[in-house]
Amino acid sequence: MLQYTSVSPDDIHLKTDHGKKTGRYVRKEGSCNVVFRHVPAEWLLFVTDIFTTLVEIRWRVMFLIFALSYILSWLFFGIVFWVIALAHGDVKDHGDEPCVYEVYSFTAAFLFSLETQTTIGYGFRGMSENCMIAIVAVTVQDVVSCFIDTFVIGIVVAKMASARKRAQTIGFSNSAVINLRDGHLCVSWRVGDFRRHHLVEGTARAQIVRSTVHATGKMDVIYEDLVIQQREIALVTPTTICHRIDSDSPLYQMSLVDLRSAAFELVVSFTYTDDTTGILHQTRTSYTPDEILWGQLFQEMIRVGRRSYRVDYSLFNQTAKVLVPVVSAEEYDRKKQLRPSPRNSPRHSPGSSPRLSSRPQHQCENLLKPPTVTVELVYDRENKPVDAVAPPDKFTTREL
Repeated sequence: MLQYTSVSPDDIHLKTDHGKKTGRYVRKEGSCNVVFRHVPAEWLLFVTDIFTTLVEIRWRVMFLIFALSYILSWLFFGIVFWVIALAHGDVKDHGDEPCVYEVYSFTAAFLFSLETQTTIGYGFRGMSENCMIAIVAVTVQDVVSCFIDTFVIGIVVAKMASARKRAQTIGFSNSAVINLRDGHLCVSWRVGDFRRHHLVEGTARAQIVRSTVHATGKMDVIYEDLVIQQREIALVTPTTICHRIDSDSPLYQMSLVDLRSAAFELVVSFTYTDDTTGILHQTRTSYTPDEILWGQLFQEMIRVGRRSYRVDYSLFNQTAKVLVPVVSAEEYDRKKQLRPSPRNSPRHSPGSSPRLSSRPQHQCENLLKPPTVTVELVYDRENKPVDAVAPPDKFTTREL
């Protein structure tokens, strides 16, 4: 006979053979817990793809590079104009035909370089037609200034529109749950968009990641795809993504006891296109076996109002206990097949005792009957139910 139970999250622990908790392959925020070492020509790779390198650096480093790119260019061309003034003799002889007017010291040369590149033009210092080399220096500085402006502004815009920033507004539930749906064991998790702008072409995906360490020190990472019931999702409201544990699932032979001692990681992702920018993004996270709650159900967080649907994100990670069999999906399906069919059951003879013949059949019918969950239909205080033929009941019962 199957046993139904609800499991508390505190009762589940993941341990290895050495009694230590395994490290994550993918962190909760979505980044991979992988460190690269001894990469050949690592610095050359960063310099070759300098644009991507600058986009991936932190903002404080970006601001430092932003400031130094301008200050160093002003200083460099200030030195050039100072050397030109020294070579032409403008510092010693303030004649009527200098290369640059009012540039008789290094400070004045630096200010002239700054005014030229920023197009300030105070009116005291300016070019003359007497030195061709000074004219060439001013032309080169203008070209370099345009290049720096374009490069820096492009990097700043790319960093602000980075997919990582948009990915932070798409959130997964802190834990996954296992419960019964339509008479089948299913593992599910919740995903929601914290912004009001809708997404385009959202696709959900899930994988089981297992790592095996051999005696020789070699490590194998195995990826197993999970079949999701509804892969294409229009993420207008928070959605619960479900994977049915059937015969093709890697979790088919895993019971509650096996889940507590298993060593794997459930990596889930959601790939989508932002309708505002049209950029493709991906948000991902992972669940370890101690974060997969057996016998739990996500609470409803959508309420129907008169004019709109209301979403309460305070219930995004809240779960409730439900009765779920503690056996594996394989054993659960096998015992469901042992349920006697009503058509093939033998008829009772008139002389047989009704008590003795009805009791075993009643027990067999209720042997694998899925538990029911009582759900309360809640309305807003200011809103009333829509007119109907009959008033709705206070409680409705649905079968998982």
